[in-house]
Amino acid sequence: MAQGSGGGFGRRSLLQGAAAGSAALALPALFSAAPAQARSGRPGAGWGVQTGDVTASSGLVWVRSDRRARMIVQTAATESFRHARTWHGPVVGAGGDFTGVTALHGLPAGEQIHYRVLLADPDDPRRTGEPVTGTFRTAPDRRRENVRFLWSGDLAGQGWGINPDRGGYRIYEEMRRRNPDFFLCSGDNIYADGPIPSRVTLPDGRVWRNVTTEEKAKVAETLAEFRGAFRYNLLDANLRRFNAQVPTIVQWDDHEVHNNWYPGQLLDDGRYTEKNADVLAARSLRAFGEYFPIRTLHPDRGGRVYRVVHHGPLLDVFVLDMRSYRNANSPGRQTDDRQGILGAEQLRWLKRELSRSRAVWKVIAADMPLGLVVQDGATDFEAVAQGDPGAPLGRELQMAELLRHIKRDRVTGTVWLTADVHYTSAQHYAPERAAFKDFEPFWEFVSGPLNAGGFPAVKLDGTFGPAQPFVKAPDRANTSPAETPQYFGEVDIDGGSGELTVRLRQEGGQVLFSKVLQPGRVGQ
Repeated sequence: MAQGSGGGFGRRSLLQGAAAGSAALALPALFSAAPAQARSGRPGAGWGVQTGDVTASSGLVWVRSDRRARMIVQTAATESFRHARTWHGPVVGAGGDFTGVTALHGLPAGEQIHYRVLLADPDDPRRTGEPVTGTFRTAPDRRRENVRFLWSGDLAGQGWGINPDRGGYRIYEEMRRRNPDFFLCSGDNIYADGPIPSRVTLPDGRVWRNVTTEEKAKVAETLAEFRGAFRYNLLDANLRRFNAQVPTIVQWDDHEVHNNWYPGQLLDDGRYTEKNADVLAARSLRAFGEYFPIRTLHPDRGGRVYRVVHHGPLLDVFVLDMRSYRNANSPGRQTDDRQGILGAEQLRWLKRELSRSRAVWKVIAADMPLGLVVQDGATDFEAVAQGDPGAPLGRELQMAELLRHIKRDRVTGTVWLTADVHYTSAQHYAPERAAFKDFEPFWEFVSGPLNAGGFPAVKLDGTFGPAQPFVKAPDRANTSPAETPQYFGEVDIDGGSGELTVRLRQEGGQVLFSKVLQPGRVGQ
């Protein structure tokens, strides 16, 4: 293992794929700290801080220590931390890979919260490390306050990792400067099945260099390897700065485990000694819960990824898990499919919570698109659509039930956001174009990747009548981030009019497509 008992880097953890000087640029500050501090024996938090699932009155704060420590969080209205409130968090240790989360409650709505995390020696609370600071905005409790958030997905995919020559994951710095209220990561936060090589020669002869680690030299199978895959991204300074300023709402998808995995699958992949996808998924989910602050997912006692995050009177975000409860990938021609892609229990939850929601906008955060035909091999399909433009079959039956419910219960303001396909596009679904007609029109927007290979656009399935007014994708598979732009989406909700504006952006900030949606409608 690369890690010693103290939870820091072992001597072999940073491999020689990138030049030593360049790799050092991406290392957390802890590892370039003065020797005197390292010798002091005080806990350090060099992996930064992050917040998650922030509402009008609550939020979760995350940290990772370099050794066993007590987590202490202080919050205040100003950076001076006058009149700070102190929250005593857990003791973090080896059982949770030295990560910890502290829940904050009773926060003021619509305010900038400054926080700092102290790590204290559990046996001597006077011995604390250097505080690590961050900030976030709580959700508003009044409708007239604007809301802005971003979304995207797919990080460190297809072997395109942290490239010091490009400044690392520089898209995170661009997103940070947009100053959003939160970031929705639509899955594929890691590529557990995608090792990071030291260098890749591009078609034009240029060389892409990666910062590499021992855990990312192979596919992730053990818990330690999954933890190392999540830790890899935190080597990037852009991501750590982003995390310290922007709360996240995180979901997961296939590459947290293995490409196109489903429950009960036995992998046909010679790189793996552990072939049982369920075993791998359980290990990944534990690491996922250790490395992201998620309200419904507790590493010590299980839990679930799907949830609704309330962001004031203007917005509810319905975070789906289209991976953990699905049936096996297949040609998708079943005429009766109760399990589908969500599972029966999650579908009941989603219908119930959508009907209960009083938010102006209900964003459905889907980790896979609805009407894009995503194949798994020659005959099977990975997402909802299966290429047959006729009446719903297979997993489409479950989506038809959901869309019918939204129409008949008159659920207003639904918008679908997703990633997964490694390009950006906008789809409008309408019954007059569809084989299945018992639904109201809606929009689906696709963004990503953040730092992964780009792929050509896939076909549309006509079952729910999609039209595609915009798409931007490369013309060949697995183009590197040095060859084609990376993408993120932006949503602005105006507190006065209630209008929701979606902008599809590419790396560099350029707006590629924009759409304004009006509030209070069942479909549009």
